[in-house]
Amino acid sequence: MKRPETVSELKDSGLGAGTVKNEIRKNLIARIRSGERLFPGIIGLEDTVIPQIENAILSGQDIVLLGERGQAKTRLMRALISLLDEYIPVLAGCEIRDDPLSPICDRCKKMLADMGPDTPIDWVHREHRYNEKLATPDVTIADLIGEVDPIKIAEGRYLSDSGAIHFGLIPRSNRGIFALNELPDLAEKIQVGLFNVLEERDVQIRGFSFRLPLDVYFIASANPEDYTNRGRIITPLKDRFGSQVRTHYPLFREDEITIMEQERRTFPEEADMDVPSYMKEIVAEISRQARIHSEIDQRSGVSVRVSIHNMENVLSNALRRHFRLGEGSAVPRITDLEFISASTMGKIEIEGFGDALGESLLQELVDRAVANVFEAYWNGYDFRPFLGNFRDSNGVVVSEMMLGSEYERQSVRFEGLDDIHARLEAGTPEQKASSLEFVLEGLRIRGELEKEKMDDTVRYRARHS
Repeated sequence: MKRPETVSELKDSGLGAGTVKNEIRKNLIARIRSGERLFPGIIGLEDTVIPQIENAILSGQDIVLLGERGQAKTRLMRALISLLDEYIPVLAGCEIRDDPLSPICDRCKKMLADMGPDTPIDWVHREHRYNEKLATPDVTIADLIGEVDPIKIAEGRYLSDSGAIHFGLIPRSNRGIFALNELPDLAEKIQVGLFNVLEERDVQIRGFSFRLPLDVYFIASANPEDYTNRGRIITPLKDRFGSQVRTHYPLFREDEITIMEQERRTFPEEADMDVPSYMKEIVAEISRQARIHSEIDQRSGVSVRVSIHNMENVLSNALRRHFRLGEGSAVPRITDLEFISASTMGKIEIEGFGDALGESLLQELVDRAVANVFEAYWNGYDFRPFLGNFRDSNGVVVSEMMLGSEYERQSVRFEGLDDIHARLEAGTPEQKASSLEFVLEGLRIRGELEKEKMDDTVRYRARHS
């Protein structure tokens, strides 16, 4: 169907335009009724955060999302784009996407008065109706609201003329969504200006006030520590938001793994990759343990990006071994966890002695994660036949750059190992090497084996009496 191209054609079509909040609300109701998932790709918030967002939208309220870093706040804000109509009509050439049937800017009112029913209109896609800004202390009123344009003044316009303004992001978000990340980082003066625009609907620039009834759906994010009266947020602006929605990290390890798999980078060599489920669980559990550790600053949070980037580094080291040794497949092992320091330590903030304890703290997190996953797999299993092999042997030597076939050679006489491999569905030499490392490290953490670090290898052996 051909879209209307003039104001008269738009009127004849019956395609009226409501407010952006009513538009989003209407599309949300349609999705709820159809049973369609509201925000595909957002994992772990379906039963907690998203129902609160739905209620806020149904109530026509602006939203502030409170949460630590890496809790999908920005993704949630961007997901609201899908609730906008695919296209809306706007007056042609308007900077603030004026409604052809109810313009608010002087330029569009004059054009409509001059051209009448023949005034041309354009159609704007939903993707162009979303503006996002990261709040920083150097953000100005000009960035968000606007500034007097010296070129327009030179052309003869008056300072009190709204046509002399170069509009900022908020007016340019008219009839759309404006998202502001880290709201409390705005200077207080800018917060006052923001409140004035969103509550009083007037634009104040350099002492001149312009009535501009903007139609903007406003959503912001903030860290809970800053979003308090004692923090960096002015109370009147807090009161402007209808709903304050608290986000959170994934409540379940399975959700963290799903996010890891969804968000990590993939490469053509994925066909050569074989990732045991216990390795995914260990990587996810490391982040989960960090979120409850007393020596890690929980006010800053431990982002899901820690899990994502750790998984990428573990897989990369497995690929590096695969390329260098010419193994049949790239299978991550416990020894590959040595390489997550680069993707972890820069993302967590340690209290007390700080980075001086970083490496030992990371090892503690890894040990806790391996222990939890190991017990989930092997609680109640009888390892006595397998442990008996260590009494009169030199143990097992492992390394992140050792062929899987070398693991098989060392453990060929170990009783009970075939059953262990079968339980972990390890059939290839590379899978068996990973399986063996998992069991060895789990038994070491239990206190059943000792671990001796050498130059580039690690030896697991029986405990001395």
